[in-house]
Amino acid sequence: MPVIVVTGTGTEIGKTVVTAALAACALAAGRSVAVLKPAQTGVTAHEPGDAAEVARLAGPVTQAELARYPDPLAPNTAARRAGLPPIGPEHVAEAVGKLAAEHDLVLVEGAGGLLVRLDDRGATIADAARLLGAPVLVVTAAGLGTLNATELTARELRRRGLDCPGVVVGSWPDRPGLAERCNVADLPAVTGLPLLGAVPQGAGTLHPAGFRTAAADWLAPLLGGRWDAESFARRAETA
Repeated sequence: MPVIVVTGTGTEIGKTVVTAALAACALAAGRSVAVLKPAQTGVTAHEPGDAAEVARLAGPVTQAELARYPDPLAPNTAARRAGLPPIGPEHVAEAVGKLAAEHDLVLVEGAGGLLVRLDDRGATIADAARLLGAPVLVVTAAGLGTLNATELTARELRRRGLDCPGVVVGSWPDRPGLAERCNVADLPAVTGLPLLGAVPQGAGTLHPAGFRTAAADWLAPLLGGRWDAESFARRAETA
């Protein structure tokens, strides 16, 4: 997969940390990596954004942003409030094409969920994925309420004819409750997609060296790691 679009079932779901784990695994395998954040919202001009956070955790990746808007809102709303032009799917596809020509892997991190609007036409990161012909990895929550949101996202991806390799839990708690333990089996059942990883809660606060060493333990081999779904499910049952 030379390009992976990373989306979530909502905001603050763990997309940036999962993107960093993907980048860390790829770098460890000797691949060159670029990280593109098409529309960075909620940060000022001189603050580090999500791409910078990926680089801090994962290591030497090429960072790219197409637009930055100060308000912590959906990209089209934030662009309108700032009086700045929005970023459309065609801009994303063009930027990814240039990055892919010089890197082994390009990771595109969306804003919020799959259908968060990029512009006033109603275009989304899903439209960018369609232009790119790229798979969309879904990052989801661990606990109560995640089944509905994740199934809806999976259904929309199928409706649009987009490939989705699977689902990654963005923040797996140290002490999972009943809902979290049941969701390990229920997420694949309701979405028809494999569980491809689970990133521990607080992983983003690890020292970068520790993050890079541990990242492969959080992601399945398809994503460059060594995480095993069956072993994880057995541990979850007895947690």
